[in-house]
Amino acid sequence: MDARIDKVVTSGKVAIDDNEYDIESNTYVVGDDDSVIVIDPSHDAEPILKAVGEREVMAVICTDGRAGHLSAVLEVAEADADDPAPIALHTRDRLLWRQYFRALASESEDAEFMKDLTPDLDIEDGGVFEIGGAQLEVMHTPGHTPGSICLYSEQLGVLFSGDTLHKGRPGRIGPDYPELQEQLNSIGALLGPLPAETRVLPGQGEETTIGDEDSQWESWSVLAQEPDSES
Repeated sequence: MDARIDKVVTSGKVAIDDNEYDIESNTYVVGDDDSVIVIDPSHDAEPILKAVGEREVMAVICTDGRAGHLSAVLEVAEADADDPAPIALHTRDRLLWRQYFRALASESEDAEFMKDLTPDLDIEDGGVFEIGGAQLEVMHTPGHTPGSICLYSEQLGVLFSGDTLHKGRPGRIGPDYPELQEQLNSIGALLGPLPAETRVLPGQGEETTIGDEDSQWESWSVLAQEPDSES
């Protein structure tokens, strides 16, 4: 197996319910010397494409359909104009996709084409992507959004958890958890079967492990009642 993981951190603004938040997001470039899969290209395509280099982008995977994970997706997928990479999104987040791109289309005549954009690949639970001798298994983890997913690679010993799970808490942008109980159920279903030493690579913040998060996830139900101003 030749696959390796490059992490790229980008920053930007995300608006939720008329509030704007400054966030830093993690993009992961997974592959070998020839080809890669890009997971969650966020905010700024330039440093992501620098990490890709001359390698071919075989697919761009969005772990959810929120704006933060869509803002650089077209530029990364279409870096090779002659052979654009397919964009993959879970079917249950297509509404978020449409809302995001139709809003952009309404802001400029040059963006009119975005009104009818659709993802190229529909992700479903249990699907598998392969790159550099490693497999990325799709795990549907609704809660943060209806179509949130994680990607597990036994060969790499990692879980790309998107905004389902961050270090020390469920993932979020802004102060709220839209469907916290459903998200906690999804996290619990992840933590049980996976080896404790599995690295968890989240959509924001530092990495953690399955074992570290398994020891505390049951306590997170109180987050629904706790005020929190952290973005």
